[in-house]
Amino acid sequence: MGQGFGKERIEQRQTKLEQKKDLLVRLGEVIEWEAFRASLERVHEKPRKSRAGRKTHDVILMFKLLILQQLYNISDEELEYQVNDRLSFMRFLGLSIGDVVPDATSVWLFRKQLRELGLIEALFEQFDGYLRTQGYQAKGGQIVDATLIPVPKQHNRKEDTEQLEQGEIPTGWSEHPKRFEQRDLDARWTKKHGKSYFGYKSHISIDVEHGFIRRYAVTDASVHDSQMLEQLLDDDNETDAVWGDSAYRSEVIEAVLDLLQFESHIHERAYRNHPLTEQQQADNRERSRVRAKVEHVFGNWIMTMGGKIVRSIGLDAATAHLGPKHLTYNFKRLVCHQAQIVA
Repeated sequence: MGQGFGKERIEQRQTKLEQKKDLLVRLGEVIEWEAFRASLERVHEKPRKSRAGRKTHDVILMFKLLILQQLYNISDEELEYQVNDRLSFMRFLGLSIGDVVPDATSVWLFRKQLRELGLIEALFEQFDGYLRTQGYQAKGGQIVDATLIPVPKQHNRKEDTEQLEQGEIPTGWSEHPKRFEQRDLDARWTKKHGKSYFGYKSHISIDVEHGFIRRYAVTDASVHDSQMLEQLLDDDNETDAVWGDSAYRSEVIEAVLDLLQFESHIHERAYRNHPLTEQQQADNRERSRVRAKVEHVFGNWIMTMGGKIVRSIGLDAATAHLGPKHLTYNFKRLVCHQAQIVA
């Protein structure tokens, strides 16, 4: 009697959640999750040495766990706890109260396997291809931008930092392997508006028409935005226009864009003793009307996706976290477009 009543109550709560059409419900309806199965199954292609060890979980379940993690920017441990605790998470994953929830180690291992097989980038490209078949071709030109991705700060001695920047292991670190494992050797310091930041950068390109992320790259924070421009350019965009802030402005970049037959709408920049003319300022204001669209991506990360901080160690691990974050944003963007069509 009690168990039946409890099951009935759970079903009633699930029905109410579905009626509210929250984001997780809409993601479940809009995204064709099974389309990713063939790619994801590659993590099981490597023969196991024995039947002993950790039990494998359904790859779609694990994939959705990574997406869920990026929606709220939570750690592997927090993800495990929240899935066990929240009915909306269980419903999104297709789990019932009695089902086993993959633990934090399983999530970490699955993400590691995707990274090693190069599947994170492949999944992103697969979904981009799907978008194009659904009428969301890259149109209107593209906007490039970069954002700092903070990681837990490290307080190293000046001489240690200098050795790290030269690609060397600081003296004495190798003598303490446990402490050494917790050191991020890839993250770097940079300054922005006079303030210092430690971590990485996410460089992205979105299309103007639909606002999807079409290209991305992850670097340490010291890499200048302009260095990644060529890698971000999307040749498949139906319009050749490129927008970017003044960090991307240089004679070399203007020449490269012209050579590649892109139309530059990159902001003019002022130089010492050479302030912008009134016309240049007016041109920049006009460019900003389009360029501002890319700021919505990073604003969405901060306002609705739990922020930008990455808790992993190393560039490869940071890329493995940020790849799913870019894909998750595109999932959300598609849900938004589909909702507008229905409305």
